[in-house]
Amino acid sequence: MKYCAFLRGVNVNGTSMKMAEVSKVFTNAGMQEVSSVLVTGNILFSSDKNRSELKVILENALSEYFNYEAFLFLKTEKEVVDIFNKNPFTKSEDLHIYVFVGIENIENLLLDEFNNSLKSENEKGAIINQTFYWQVAKGNTLDSNFGKVLGKKSLKEKMTSRNINTIEKTVKKFNS
Repeated sequence: MKYCAFLRGVNVNGTSMKMAEVSKVFTNAGMQEVSSVLVTGNILFSSDKNRSELKVILENALSEYFNYEAFLFLKTEKEVVDIFNKNPFTKSEDLHIYVFVGIENIENLLLDEFNNSLKSENEKGAIINQTFYWQVAKGNTLDSNFGKVLGKKSLKEKMTSRNINTIEKTVKKFNS
């Protein structure tokens, strides 16, 4: 089965990783057809192992190699394609659209946090098929009330986010 691993905290807060090294860790852990998408910590690979087994194997391998506490979230190729295709928001030059992947039911926690936060103009949140999508004006991501919630340490091991453009590039790489 083909997967995308979405790594949390890559190339931020002093955790610097070259994607070639990350790909090598995946290969050494027994994954096949390993490749990276951008430098954002998206790794495509194939494996016959199940998702929960892969999560443990890969987080342990990354933690050991890079000497940090690794968190990653796995989606199948079909799930990534669905995430991209079901985006409820219209792309715009003035807006960012983020997708959140994480543990089971994280989308409900995020929607609760979003609904309880102050919103800027054009800021929207929605759940589609267990995925939380967030639209925010460019330049307001870190300043928004909800954006500040995302930095909570309690969420570190529960989810990560990607811009919809990164999801699109991941879909295209699956198809190449």
